[in-house]
Amino acid sequence: MKLPEKGKQLRIFIDEDNSYKGKPLYEAIIYKARELNLAGATVTKGIMGYGADSRISTAKILRLSSHLPIIIEIVDNEENIEKIMPFLDEVVDKGLVTLENINIKVYR
Repeated sequence: MKLPEKGKQLRIFIDEDNSYKGKPLYEAIIYKARELNLAGATVTKGIMGYGADSRISTAKILRLSSHLPIIIEIVDNEENIEKIMPFLDEVVDKGLVTLENINIKVYR
């Protein structure tokens, strides 16, 4: 797949315990991105964070948490990124979704 030099980076910030149809929400988002043939997606698990509720989640050994932050990043052109937005509107009931313009230098 050839990507244009100008693209979009979609970031979805959720908790690892968010789910959709009995599975982790991040898995559902990744599988949907793949189904839509988006160029690429990555899930990153955070070690500490907080969101709209201001509750601190941390991976410290004495405070094990199942609410650790998850960031899903998806990169593609604007037209393709728009294909996943209705799905995200449906499944992300708690979280943050951002969209940024990016310069794509290499995609192999």
